[in-house]
Amino acid sequence: MAKPWRIGVVAIAVAVLGACTSHVHEASAEPVDCAMVKCVALTFDDGPSPYTDRLLRILNDADARATFFLIGNKVAADPAGAARIAEAGMEIGSHTWEHPNMTTIPATDVAAQFSRANDAIRSATGVTPTLWRPPGGLTDDAVNARAAQFGLAGILWDVIPFDWINDADTAATRYMLMTQIKPGSVVLFHDTYSSTVDLVYQFLPVLKANGYHLVTVGELLGPRAPGSVYGSRDNGPPVNDLHDIPPADIPGLPATPSPPPMPNFPITDIAGANSGGPNNGA
Repeated sequence: MAKPWRIGVVAIAVAVLGACTSHVHEASAEPVDCAMVKCVALTFDDGPSPYTDRLLRILNDADARATFFLIGNKVAADPAGAARIAEAGMEIGSHTWEHPNMTTIPATDVAAQFSRANDAIRSATGVTPTLWRPPGGLTDDAVNARAAQFGLAGILWDVIPFDWINDADTAATRYMLMTQIKPGSVVLFHDTYSSTVDLVYQFLPVLKANGYHLVTVGELLGPRAPGSVYGSRDNGPPVNDLHDIPPADIPGLPATPSPPPMPNFPITDIAGANSGGPNNGA
């Protein structure tokens, strides 16, 4: 069961983060040729959240870049948070305006999910997305045709470690990463979980030790045709390509409690639609 939403706890978390993360510097990773070296693209859905700034610091410290698929109504509620993602040199994509199942909402509502998200992201960051991630990985030909009209290509994944199900059970999430990641992988995470940020902090040294470069989806895949969709909702077969590192080489975590996940905002524009919530889909 998901932990209950506790406004007070998250408000405290936001205040603490705001006091120490108002400036996030740009990641300084040099461009690489992913046809010649091992690359992996980490992607983070459902933000911005109270935990995004800490994640940006972690990525920056590791000279890593990543792709953030932002929900439009969260960007509208926290434009400064979205701006910091762009200022940190990360790639920004759309995760629609309200995170509905795009294949079941009325066809007349699909376009607004793209346009309103694009408008909010552009207003906050100056970036017009060219990539989108279907909520729950759910799309179809009609939705893809609409996405093409907004210049958007769909990006799914080949590694899905189920961080929203495992939450604080980071050992289970870590196992999925160890057995699934291979050169060229696109990994699905959510930066709405403090436990996911903890896991990334401790797992980046593993990827570095295995010779991986942390890149954006755009750097990994190159330009994508609007309306196309890359990847699958399912995991790829286990590859066991990674070797682990000594426990002493894994950075420790502060002895602080893990705040609850930040849920998605309820959908208000489409009657009966489900926004996914904190642990119900990608």
